Order: sequence, then structure tokens, then C-alpha cells
Amino acid sequence: MQIAAAAGMNCWSRGNAGNASKSDRSGPSRGRLMMLMWIILFNSMCLMVEGQMKISPELVQQWAATFGKELSALSARYSGSKLLQKKYKEVEGVIKIEEVDGEELVKKFAEEMEEMLGRKMKSVKRLAESAEDADLYHEYNETLEFEYYNSLLINTVDEDGNPLPLGGDFALVENEHFNKLRVSTEMSNIQVPTNVYNRDPDILNGAYMTEALNDVFVDNFQKDPTLTWQYFGSATGFFRLYPGIQWIPDENGVVTFDCRNRNWYIQAATSPKDIVIVVDVSGSMKGLRLTIAKHTINTILDTLGENDFVNIIAYSDYVRYVEPCFKGTLVQADLDNREHFKLLVEELHVKGEGKVKNAMKESFRILNEAAALGQGSLCNQAIMLITDGAMEDYKDVFEEFNWPERRVRVFTYLIGREMTFAEHVKWIACNNKGYYTHVSTLADVQENVMEYLHVLSRPMVINHDHDIIWTEAYMDSVLFTTQAQSLLLMTSVAMPVFSKKKETLSHGILLGVVGTDVALKELMRLAPRYKLGVHGYAYLLTNNGYILSHPDLRPLYKEGKKLKPKPNYNSVDLSEVEWEDTEEKLRTAMVKGETGTMSLDVRTSVDKGRRVMFLKNDYFYTTINETPFSLGIVLTRGYGQYIFSGNVSVEEGLHDLLTPDLTIASEWTYCEIDIDPDHRKLTQLQAVVKYLTGKEPDLDCDAQLLQQTLFDAVVTAPMEAYWTALMLNASGMDDGIETAFLGTRSGLMRFQRYAGIEKRTGKSFLTSTDKENMFTLDHFPLWYRRAAEYPAGKFLYYLPRQDTRAGRIVVSTTSVTVTVGKKMAIAGAIGVQMTLDVLESKFWAIAAQPNDTDCSDVEWACPLRCDSYDLECYVIDNNGFVLISKQRNDAGRFFGEIDGSVMTTLIRMGMFKRVSLFDYQAMCKMTHHSVSSARPLLSPFYGLASALKWFLSNFLLFLLEFNICGYWHTEHFAEASAHKKRGDILQPCDTEYPSFVYEPSVKETNSIIKCGRCQKMFVVQQVPETNLLMLVVQADCDCSRQYSPITLEPREVKYIASVKCDRMRSQKIRRRPESCHAYHEQENANDCGGASAISLSASLFLTCLSFSKFIS
Repeated sequence: MQIAAAAGMNCWSRGNAGNASKSDRSGPSRGRLMMLMWIILFNSMCLMVEGQMKISPELVQQWAATFGKELSALSARYSGSKLLQKKYKEVEGVIKIEEVDGEELVKKFAEEMEEMLGRKMKSVKRLAESAEDADLYHEYNETLEFEYYNSLLINTVDEDGNPLPLGGDFALVENEHFNKLRVSTEMSNIQVPTNVYNRDPDILNGAYMTEALNDVFVDNFQKDPTLTWQYFGSATGFFRLYPGIQWIPDENGVVTFDCRNRNWYIQAATSPKDIVIVVDVSGSMKGLRLTIAKHTINTILDTLGENDFVNIIAYSDYVRYVEPCFKGTLVQADLDNREHFKLLVEELHVKGEGKVKNAMKESFRILNEAAALGQGSLCNQAIMLITDGAMEDYKDVFEEFNWPERRVRVFTYLIGREMTFAEHVKWIACNNKGYYTHVSTLADVQENVMEYLHVLSRPMVINHDHDIIWTEAYMDSVLFTTQAQSLLLMTSVAMPVFSKKKETLSHGILLGVVGTDVALKELMRLAPRYKLGVHGYAYLLTNNGYILSHPDLRPLYKEGKKLKPKPNYNSVDLSEVEWEDTEEKLRTAMVKGETGTMSLDVRTSVDKGRRVMFLKNDYFYTTINETPFSLGIVLTRGYGQYIFSGNVSVEEGLHDLLTPDLTIASEWTYCEIDIDPDHRKLTQLQAVVKYLTGKEPDLDCDAQLLQQTLFDAVVTAPMEAYWTALMLNASGMDDGIETAFLGTRSGLMRFQRYAGIEKRTGKSFLTSTDKENMFTLDHFPLWYRRAAEYPAGKFLYYLPRQDTRAGRIVVSTTSVTVTVGKKMAIAGAIGVQMTLDVLESKFWAIAAQPNDTDCSDVEWACPLRCDSYDLECYVIDNNGFVLISKQRNDAGRFFGEIDGSVMTTLIRMGMFKRVSLFDYQAMCKMTHHSVSSARPLLSPFYGLASALKWFLSNFLLFLLEFNICGYWHTEHFAEASAHKKRGDILQPCDTEYPSFVYEPSVKETNSIIKCGRCQKMFVVQQVPETNLLMLVVQADCDCSRQYSPITLEPREVKYIASVKCDRMRSQKIRRRPESCHAYHEQENANDCGGASAISLSASLFLTCLSFSKFIS
């Protein structure tokens, strides 16, 4: 253990050794010999101890007691905690404390959410009906001339000052409801991707036909003012958006947004699907063909969602899986797996002869086995064959596996300009209810891949099944650049739009998809924080077990100074957030759409994972009807178990509500201000006042929350006078006391600034930017949550994190309770923010023996002083973080980083307990990874040739496509450059990190640590009535060589290959979508595609062909 007897024992053995030996004289000689050896050993230890420092535990205890009294008096005086507790004590006779009924609460929240989402679905249905009627009566005109408002060109002029074609004046006004963006609520406008010709007859006819949607957009918004963006995404590529906006291209002047790539479009257009992508990697596929093939694979992957399943097979002389771990199975096409596949596809190399027969057999085996075992989507099944030609006799493969039912569709993509095998490749698609396309350039990929979605949608279109779909949570990063959305999580509700014309019925023509967005924070407002308590929360789950909304979901990460969505931000499983649910009982029940309850003992953290809390949580859950979502709420025993209510008159409450020191939670909904446009500029406090004074009686307000807010305003009103009196008595004020504050469960806050802004160290504390210390949709303030875990009346002290505090400040906080009978509820928390200098000055004055101390019998340093060179003194909190040290930079650091020897000993003594926490949403640096480990090392010459080949390939690409999508290549080159730096980027990972917590039941106060040739003594004492510890350590013994620092750095959890593979392959319980449209007898399967045409000058074609032959 390396822990010797404490010096405070003062060599007990010296006075007792003789007695001990006398009492053993009658024993055998062996016993006397052993005793003699023991006496010699112990006396030598005493000599050693006598030669080193002695720190009196009694002295340190005295210092700690004095320091504790002064801190408590200081905090109580400037916060006014005793007065507030007294005021709540006085009203206990008129308040009610009720136990929260979690089962009723979750059902009520779910019903309100169902009603809200139902209104969105009605709006979408009206759009779909209007679009289909407009198409029914529209005659297609090949020569139509129609000027529509192009969102990229509006309000712009040419060099002569004339409006651009498809532009013109389009009135835009800043709108509070749409994040203060400039929009037109009078009409919609149209966005067209750069690679789509904006005057194509299909675009003009579609734009003209969908003008009818303008009136429906406006009418929907008037009926439901909480609606956000409404839109129609056309199968031809244009995107009609309401309200109309000015679309901003990216930095390269390109609009890459294509509505047909959006998840809401893809999910609405097709039923769930199982896809096996089969790619030819034979020698003939090298160069540009392989580049196009990879882009085709990635584009197909982008059309998949979490209700789909996928695998990728590469073939040449033999068949291999791109991810060997996924051999013989289908995996869920969530964002995580799709990105994983893209990395592996990037590493594909060509070699050998292409033999497609075995690859097709393997693909059919995967799909047949999935169907037999009840795995995958159990709906559409398809094989995507990507090749530059197929020479084998493959008819027997289809006869064995797919004919006559043709249950598996086969889509074929002929890569390159060579047309020799076009008929063979087309025959495969046409005889298996698929579609054939010829992809000769990168510009062809997008349009040709989208064809398969139209084919899969045929049965649904013919049957006119208007399935409403809801997407998983997402942040549309493409729309960020348009300023049409912010970094907010949302879900979309969408519905397909079909052609109802009888003459095209068997073709099953999909016109597009209509939809609207729902910001998830608006949905979560329907589960008010005040009803859930300080540690309670609500969360939403999809049918796949993925988080839709959860206060612990962290979808963004920082790359440099920019916030970016994590690659897997919308495929975070419930088990990765509620990770104490080790048997996944909670997850399973919610995914199945059950209603119920369960309890869990959980380890959770606050302050960005630095501090651990142990809670007993009760979970209540139910399904939200007509959606694939489930709702859960969490109530914490002791904190969320009870809620109290009081009642005062409106007049009395209003008087105390209108004081300058009072605010209410700006993110909470006291009154609904987003319905009437005239109310959108009101703050919540302004809305409450207007409602209560009768100026706005039509406002929809939360009566229960208003009643509690008024009650809290009256009870806490005396604090304003108390704080003001202290501030006016300037001579009696301690320097460094900056802010007194309080908060209640109703979201009410009062605070008093004792110091002006120019003198305050904590300038950002309790300002609008200080989200962590304010009431938000996701959490109560940090000081409120921390006070709730500590006994009422006792102050808890902590330093805010370095990244959140504006200087060396300390927060002191305590909870205030109310009690009726045997029921106790937390009414609020109160505290004071001060500079660290306040605590330091008191500590150094207390932690020193007087100069007139009797030192006659003391052999070591006397009088003992913490500010001397002989001692290192610290004040640390109950999680091991330093508040006070002689080294001022130590403040806020974990003590184990400063002195590993003492922290290790405290852990061994049991005074601190190490708690392991896990983060399944972490980001770690990507290690260099190459899929093909068998590839030989490249010589410098080969590397140069490879670079030249890449340049020529992309130059050829530019020549082929400059007239259609030239700008696109800037992005392509940027991606290639980014790929080279992949080793520097971050990727999702799992981490384990420690947290430490003080165990007050351990009373051992001092110890000696052996460190080579010296020994280090330390004494630790709890500071009474606080969460602090005083630590006095001998300074002249360096133990850093024997003891490493203890850090809080997270450690990446590395999984061995087999375990990692099992985790990736594992398919958790999920609830499949209820509808499936995979077959219709009237489907016209003869419409199976043709060659893609491209126009080039003869000279350009010959030049490009020469380049192609050279680089191949």
C-alpha cells in the first residue's frame, strides 16, 4: 500500500513496547524472538517518522471548521437564503404538495403531440390533393413559355441594371416566425439545382402546373400559424418552397441542393427496400469508369434511409464483400453504415476479369435468406448491377432464383461510353422488372440513379396509396447556406403526389412529394419542464430505436471554430444515451409501441461530464398515434416525485412580477406567442403581463404555470429589498461579491448585481449567452441542479468550467424546500457568485498558526502556515476539483493532475470513489485505414503516374461536362483534397471517462506516502456545512516519479475485430413501417429504360476519347 503509520500517532509504540514485551515473557522463546523483531522494526519506523514533518490533524480540523463557518456566514448573508427559506416556510399552510402521476402525464403529453402533428398531416394532405388535381387538368406543352420566380435569380440584375430572366422583383420581409429571415408569406418560389436546365420543358410545365399550390400554402399557414416550411419536390428536380426566399449558392456559386436526394422525398416515394449493390471491379473498369461507378454507388447509398437495408458486393475473377464483416447479410442503411460503406468504396481497386454470374447468385442468396428469416425490410428487394459489360450466360441464374415471380428487381447501370454490351445489360433489367440506364459521365449519375425510385414507386402510385411518412431527426446542412434553416433538429412529414390521368395509370407516374417541417424543439415544448422537475426530462424515439429528441443528444461537434453535424447524429440509439438500460428493456418496449413504466438506477453527469450524480429514475412511456414515434418522460425520485402549488390573486402577483430584478424562462411557453403574428415580437414576460392585465385576453396561456409563477413572485419578492439594503450599505460589503440570485421551479429568476459591469469578473454570468446557468428547454440551471443534490441549507461551492467562466469566479448555491406532512418538494435554489479572491483571502488568513504559537517542543516548521514553502495547501470540492492553491493556475483543475500520489492514496483510503462513465456519441481522431492491405507499396514513379492519371481523369470530366455542371468539379476537387487529410479528421467513437466523488462516510484523515528516499505526509479534513475538503500536504517530497498524474481524459474504447464486427452486424429490435407496396399486377414492366444521350462536338468527342484510352 505504501502507506505508513500516521505521524499524529507520535510513536505510540515507544511508551508501550516495554509493556508488550513483559506480557510475553511467559511465552515460548520463538514468540519472544518474533516480538523483539517487531519492536526493532517499529522503533526504526518511529525514528524515520520523527525525522520528517508532523502535520497535526487537529490543527487542520480547526482551520477547516473556521473556514467553513466563515464561508457559510458569507454565503447566507449575501444570498439571503435563510430569509427565502423562512418565507416559503410561512406559506406551507396554504400550499398543496401532490405526487406527480407519470403515467397520466406521459399520456397527456402524447395526446397533445398527436394533435399538433395531426394538424401538419392535414396540411400536407391538402397540398397533395391540390397538386394531383392541378396535374389532372394540365395539358403538357412541349413549347410552353412560362416565367416563374427562380429563388436564385430573384431581386438580381444584369450589368445594365435589368432584372435577370426568371428573376424580377420579389418582395421579402423579415419574419420572426421564420428565424428572422427575409421571406414572402404571400407566395412561394422555385429552386432548381445547377445541373438541371431551368428552362427545360419538364421544369416549365411543372412550375406552371404547381402555381395552384400557392393558394393552398397561404391557406394552410392561416389555418395553422405554427407551420414552418411547406414544399413540393418535383420528380423532375425543381423544388417549390413556401414562404419564398432568396436562395444563396455555396462559395463556388453552385446550388447542389436536389430535393430528390432528401430523405423525406425518398421515404415518401418508395416503400422500405432491401438493396444489394453489385459492382464490377475487373480490369476494364479502371480510370474514369471506376470513378463513375464509385459515384453511382454513393448516390444509391444517399437514396437509402433507416427503414432500408443494404450490402455491397464487388466482383472480378471472384466475389468479395466490400465489408467482409457483413458477409451474407443485410445491414440497416442508417447514416452510420452508409458513411462506413462510402469510406470502403473509396478504396476499391480494379483487377482481373469480370465474372458477374457468381456475384448475382450471391446477391440472390442474401435477399432470399433475409426474406426467409424475417430480416431486412420484408418489402421491396432489388439488385443494383454496376458494370461496363456482361458477357456470361446468366439466364440460368434468374431461372433458378427469380423467375417466374420476379420478386427481386434488377436495375442495371452500364458505365462508360462503350455500347457493345448495352443490349445484354438492358435485357437483365427488362426481364427482372427493373430499369436500365447508360451512365457515361458523372453528370449522368444523379438523374439515372433516381430512375429506380420511380420504378419502385409504381405499385404505390397505381394503387393510389397515399402513405404519410415521418422522417428521422435531421439537420439539412445544404439549407444552412440558404439561411432557410438553422442548426436545429427537425422532422418532416411528407406524402407522395401521383398522376391520376387514366392514360398513364399503368406506368405509375410519380409527380413528386409534398411535405412540411416540424422543429423538434417546438414539439418538445408540449412536455413542459416545470412538470418534470429539476432532473426530469422528456424524449422521443423512432420506430428504429433512434433518438429523435433527448436532452443528452449532442448532434454537433466542433471542427476548428465551426460547428458541424456529426456523421451519425441521427442514428444515435436510445441504448447509447440511456446506457444504464443494459438489458435494453426500455428500448424494446418503446420500439414496440408499448405503454408502460420501469425504474433504473442511473449514473448521470452534469457540467459537461465532469461531475457524476447517482439518481433513481422512473421512466414512463407510450406511443404517439399516427406516427412512428414513441414518447418517454423521466421523473427522478426525491426531485421530480412531488410538485407543489400555491395560489395568490392576480393583482398581488402582478405587482411583484413587474420588478426589475425578475425574469422568467425565455425558452419556456407561459403563453403561446407564435400563433398571432402580432404576438411574435413579445417576450414571454411581456405576453404574460398583457394576458394578466386583460390587454391580450385571446392569448393561449398555461394557467397552472402562470399561477405558480405569480405565487413564486410574491413569496420571493422580499429578496429584492433584502439585496438592495445590502448593496446600499457599501461600507459593510465584502469586495468581490458580485451577484446574488435565485430560481424557482416555475422558471422564475431574480438576481441582484452587487457590482457594476466594469468591476465584475464574471461578466457573462446569468446573461443570455450563459445558457448553462439559465432555464432552457433542455435543463434547469447548473447551479439549481447541483443544489438539488445537496442538503437544503448547506451551501455547495464550485468553479464553473474554464470555457464557461469569464474569469476566476466561484458559485455558491443551496436548495430551498417546502414540506407538507411527510411530503417534501424543492421550491427553488438560491446562491451567490463571487470572485475566487474572496475565498482565497479568507483561506490564507485562517490557515496559519499565530506568530506567538509556542514552538518549544516542535522539531519541525513552526508556526505552521499554508502560505509557507513547507506546505502545499488546497481546497478541493467533492468531485476533486481545485478551488484554492498557491499556484493560481491550479484553480479549476482536477487535483489528480496536480498531485497523483495524494489522489491515488485518497482513492485507496476510500475517501474518493472512481466512477466510470461512457460516451457513445464521442468523436475521435481517425486512424489511417486501408481496406486493401494486400495492395503492394507504390514506387515514387507509380505514385507520380497515379497523380497524373487522376488529373487527366478529372480534366476529361471537365471537358465532358462543362456545359452542364462545370461548377460541380470545384467540389469534386475539394473532396479529393479532403480525402488526403482523412487521418486528421474526427470520426464517431465510444469513450470511457472517469469521474470522482467524495465518500463522506470514510473518516480517516491523514496518511504518509513512501516515495523512494522520502516520505510525504498529508492531512485531509472536510470543511463543515460545505462540499469542500481542506488538504494540507508536505511540500518537500516529490513523488511524481513513483505516481503518475490521474487525469479525466476520455479513453477510446477499442473493440477487437470480432467484437466490432458483431456490433456492426447486430440488428436491434425495430418496428417496421406498417405499409408495403412491392407489387401490382397492372404495372407496366416493359418501361425499363434506354440509353442516355449527350451532345458533343465531333472534335471534343474525339479528344475526350483519346484521353480516355490513354488513362485506361
